[in-house]
Amino acid sequence: MKDTFAFLEALQQIARDKGISVDTLLDALANALVAAYKRMPGAAEEAVVTIDPDSGDIRVYGQELDEDGNVVREWDDTPKDFGRIAAQTAKQVILQRIREAERDLKYEEYAGREGDIVTGIIQQSDNRYTLLDLGKVEALLPQAEQVPYERYEHGARLKAYIVEVRKTTKGPQIVVSRTHPGLIKRLFELEVPEIGSGVVEIKAAAREPGHRTKIAVWSNDANVDPVGACVGARGARVRMVTNELRGEKVDIVPYSDDPREFVMRALQPAKVKEVQLDEESGTATVIVHDFQLSLAIGKEGQNARLAARLTGWRIDIKSESQLAEEEAYANQDWAEGEWVENEAGEMVWQPAEGGEAVSAEQWVEASDEAAAHPDAADQSSGVSEEPLSAPVASASGEPAEVSGPEGAAP
Repeated sequence: MKDTFAFLEALQQIARDKGISVDTLLDALANALVAAYKRMPGAAEEAVVTIDPDSGDIRVYGQELDEDGNVVREWDDTPKDFGRIAAQTAKQVILQRIREAERDLKYEEYAGREGDIVTGIIQQSDNRYTLLDLGKVEALLPQAEQVPYERYEHGARLKAYIVEVRKTTKGPQIVVSRTHPGLIKRLFELEVPEIGSGVVEIKAAAREPGHRTKIAVWSNDANVDPVGACVGARGARVRMVTNELRGEKVDIVPYSDDPREFVMRALQPAKVKEVQLDEESGTATVIVHDFQLSLAIGKEGQNARLAARLTGWRIDIKSESQLAEEEAYANQDWAEGEWVENEAGEMVWQPAEGGEAVSAEQWVEASDEAAAHPDAADQSSGVSEEPLSAPVASASGEPAEVSGPEGAAP
């Protein structure tokens, strides 16, 4: 009895130290004692173990069951000195159960925290992943979730975004990211009280990790400027975010329910003249002044790509000059027909309205004559009454381009 009571006292101490309930440990101990009892000579085939949580008294009851599994007879079959035997037999089982309980507690602490932000200390880094020490557990930062060219120095503090919490036999595995757009949102929540209180919302975010991010913000209070709230006094708030992102640029634009207006704002800092939407194809054609074209597109198309991801529209940016050229091209009259291969294997132009096919040489001669005598173009060998402007077969047999009257480009 003394040994049993001492064992129970030690169990309670373990429960306090490990943060595990005594009932959990007692259940694990009872199961372990049943297994220990059944290995003893003369043990009943079926048995249960009871442990008095106050006195620590341990009893083993043998059971006889009927065909349906009901207990028809039960007797006290506690072996002598069973407390000492139980302590020796159940030690490893109890320790294992304690480890399992600790893993469950750690998992429950982080389960459901996907989308949250954590701060850890960099412990290990190689080509496959980086480990972050979060205190009780470690987080895994895979290479695919790392920002290119970002260096992770041992012992440095790092914020990361939880993308997944897995339950494994070795405990919870927390997968974090430095590239997820959600990291931007969480960092702004930490720095901007108006976002935490719900006055300002981040409606959309688009990110190219390590380079640039665009976010669209909205205010639920007409007296609060959402962009100003995120930027902060003299840019203090957005500077804290960019510092955590190791210098990644952040563009903050006001959100709009009007798709045209939203696309225009998303392309900032470029100034947009006009936006034409094609809802069937999901394309937004953006017209800008010639000198704004490179700014709207951005370096290697980055500004346009981020704006497209932010708004959900495919963005086609054109300058005023490009638009005028396309309209002039579309309004020009063209000779209708197609290039076909004749019986001799030569490429000839077959007018759509019928008539004799024209070889490439004849077409060039007619084009030159029309250029020399524009007033007589409509009398030129009856090839076509339309201005002579159509593809010409090249030496390789592929269509080439030739100018029409007075060198007009097709």
